[in-house]
Amino acid sequence: MFVNKPEPLIFELSAPDRKGVLLPISDVSEIDTNDLLPEDILRNDLPLPEVSEVDVVRHFVQLSQKNFSIDTGLYPLGSCTMKYNPKINERIARLPGFEAIHPLQPEDTCQGALELMYTLSVILAEIGGMDAVTLQPAAGALGELTGMLMIRAYHERVGDRSRQMVIIPDSAHGTNPATAARCGYQISRVPSNERGTVDTAKLKELIGPHVAAIMLTNPNTLGLFEDEILEISDMIHGCGALMYCDGANMNAILGKARPGDMGFDVMHFNLHKTFSTPHGGGGPGAGPVGVKEFLKPFLPAPVIEETDGYYKLNYDKPQSIGRVHSFYGNFNILVRALAYILSLGPDGLKAVSETAVLNANYVRNRLLNAYDVPYGSQCMHEFVASARRQKAHGVRALDIAKRIIDYGFHPPTIYFPLIVEEALMIEPVETESLETLNAFIDALLQIDKESIGDPDIVKNAPHEASVGRLDEALAARRLDVRWTPPGD
Repeated sequence: MFVNKPEPLIFELSAPDRKGVLLPISDVSEIDTNDLLPEDILRNDLPLPEVSEVDVVRHFVQLSQKNFSIDTGLYPLGSCTMKYNPKINERIARLPGFEAIHPLQPEDTCQGALELMYTLSVILAEIGGMDAVTLQPAAGALGELTGMLMIRAYHERVGDRSRQMVIIPDSAHGTNPATAARCGYQISRVPSNERGTVDTAKLKELIGPHVAAIMLTNPNTLGLFEDEILEISDMIHGCGALMYCDGANMNAILGKARPGDMGFDVMHFNLHKTFSTPHGGGGPGAGPVGVKEFLKPFLPAPVIEETDGYYKLNYDKPQSIGRVHSFYGNFNILVRALAYILSLGPDGLKAVSETAVLNANYVRNRLLNAYDVPYGSQCMHEFVASARRQKAHGVRALDIAKRIIDYGFHPPTIYFPLIVEEALMIEPVETESLETLNAFIDALLQIDKESIGDPDIVKNAPHEASVGRLDEALAARRLDVRWTPPGD
């Protein structure tokens, strides 16, 4: 309701007096509307477009068609697994008992939800080789923070406050040093050896009574398994430090190997990667954290416990690091993850990692004649190629990423990890067919030919997208999401 009708505004879609909905005439004529909406809080203008329902629907559907999604094509983001999300998981997450539940309900009224979370935590602990799991963290980065806070709490509890250093490989995810620094630790970088794995000789020079932990991804971000992991574990534990596993690459070892058996004391799981729940665009996500027995007292409260078939939330955890997320985590993501795990079963989970590794090696081997792959004779679930050959013709990794958009594929991760020049980090995942992989490979091979014969077509890509190249740095620094009419 307006005190005075506003002057019409200029919008991309707007026509005077066009309406998307007609409200029925009030049958309560005795009530003065000003009693419901006092004049002093009414606005004289409201700058909204005047549009019909069909205008709105078509506008947003057309916008959605300009987006790329995992439901429309291959999304080969290395180190950020983007696999197809089975729609059965979506239907299960929308069951009334899950969708309409409220986190403040009494425990007696939500036993099913508590049982689901308890069951998921037990299964994740088994998959990771851990003794307990918290489901609170809402993403991998928050899982890292939770794990490192528990490591810090442990060292403080045993009276060892001198440990102020966290060791991190030079190929690590960027969140690792950021998380350790956020927890108050200094960072010490351990380099990779000529094989792309941790240089254990250099690691020996770094360890000592000042080290709190090492943060390690296995397989690492080059897609290589750290085959000296047991030696690394002995070295770290030998100096009294702890082992943290960044679980972002669990898709490579799911059902085949367990971080807990490798010597890791803490790890986080990315449910929105390994266990096929939606992510991207800032959320939602889930990053549960698993720990060994001696770290259980420090888990975030509350902890879900079961006694004689009854599930309850235990807040009585005096050594807990405290709550790290509102309520108990992103519940509907947890529902999707459990549905995914139970639908596959142990054999299916093994098949996930086996197929992911097979697909990655297939793509890698078919690209070897066109692109450099500086590390490893074979990979796990992902590999890092280099555009060094193409750079000789003036074509960079960024250009290749932009050009592949014209072929209908989402670009791979580029310029990461930093130890690979002109890096192209490719993870094809297990859900893609041979036909899709071949089409993706053919596109990259064709781009290589273009880089030699017609480099400008690559350097000026994309040509088929709704927008061309944007100044991404400027856009991030001067974010402006308001549409401005012509002439303003």
